[in-house]
Amino acid sequence: MAHHINKSVYSNLVNRINRFPQGAAPSRLLDKILSMLFSETEAHLVSLLPIKPVTVEKAAKIWKMNLTKAQKILDSLASRAILVDIDQKGTTHYVLPPPMAGFFEFSMMRVRPDIDQKVLGELFYQYLNVEEDFIKDLFTEGDTQLGRVFVHEPVLSNDNAIHVLDYERASQIIKTASHMGVGTCYCRHKMYHMGKACNAPMDICMTFNTTGRSLIKYDHARAVDVAEGLDLLAQAYESNLVQFGENVRDRVNFICNCCGCCCEAMIAARKFAVFNPIHTSNFIPKINDDSCTGCGKCVTICPVEAMTLVSANDPKRLKKKKARLNKDICLGCGLCVRACTDESLELKSLPKRVITPLNGTHRTVVMAIERGKLQHLIFDNKVLFSHRALAAVLGVILKLPPVKQIMASEQLKSRYLEKLISYMEGTELSI
Repeated sequence: MAHHINKSVYSNLVNRINRFPQGAAPSRLLDKILSMLFSETEAHLVSLLPIKPVTVEKAAKIWKMNLTKAQKILDSLASRAILVDIDQKGTTHYVLPPPMAGFFEFSMMRVRPDIDQKVLGELFYQYLNVEEDFIKDLFTEGDTQLGRVFVHEPVLSNDNAIHVLDYERASQIIKTASHMGVGTCYCRHKMYHMGKACNAPMDICMTFNTTGRSLIKYDHARAVDVAEGLDLLAQAYESNLVQFGENVRDRVNFICNCCGCCCEAMIAARKFAVFNPIHTSNFIPKINDDSCTGCGKCVTICPVEAMTLVSANDPKRLKKKKARLNKDICLGCGLCVRACTDESLELKSLPKRVITPLNGTHRTVVMAIERGKLQHLIFDNKVLFSHRALAAVLGVILKLPPVKQIMASEQLKSRYLEKLISYMEGTELSI
């Protein structure tokens, strides 16, 4: 890593990253991380790219260079998992993913000689677990989060099973993905370099579809078939890991198999008393007080400390304990049900279902609205020059609840958007 860092170059890159709904808090540590992942030239060039995916022709025009040189730079960045390349009808597009889940994690998803991963892991730890601003912003801003919990399928009863939709099952994501790759868990890899890693499986981070294809292409993930994918999921179940995946219904791009000691989201939930840093499943454990023996197995296994032991208030057995659930912080993962050998826990459906965004566009637009960044998403992308892109963004906005439509309109200060929302509301009322 260079001793001297051109702060202005990396500050411009940070500004570019922060135009996306999920950004990164400026910091001296962040500059050091970026200087390990990007050369100064690369940092400058990537800071000029829009948020939406670009072709080599578009990048060459923005960078004012010939196609051959632009192609070489884009492919180099994609080969190091800085950019994700996407094939759309035979044309390759390149996009900078957010830091998490994105190029932060990708840098640690395999052992690689081009980066000093021990130094990088230590920097990540200091930036995420000591400075904390990045993690606070990541998991506490807005109502819509990047990730969601998949329910622990082995503990579903027959009655539960009929209420679980396909997109809520990790097994179904594995069975239907166009591509599936497995790589090293970023969280445990980072903790390994800090001497803090647990014994949970390391090579069990799952990527799918577009992201999976790109990471497999450049050997950041190993291609696996459905059978091996399901075997890995079974291994995750046996290791009492929580399935934390992308918060979308269609074409999920990642599922992490998370432990309570290394996972950033789980640590944030405990450290900052964050209520649901990731979206819960649609289930909640129910405790049978009559049969609960207060053994504490559910307390030990819960990754966010939602289970505790309290007095059973038994006058004949003053020291007797029973389990108590804090519903506000419970993830609904179901690990506690698996751990309970007395069969005193069962999963029950939530009275009100957790809403999962349809796809990445839907989630990104809602996150941008909640975080006051919708103007960046639209104008930075120059989507006003693309009817298709503008239609996609506005299509999401027009399907949002009225409160979020007002938030979007206020952020854009757009009379056109206000008129369009008003017109659509009037149309719906007349139907």
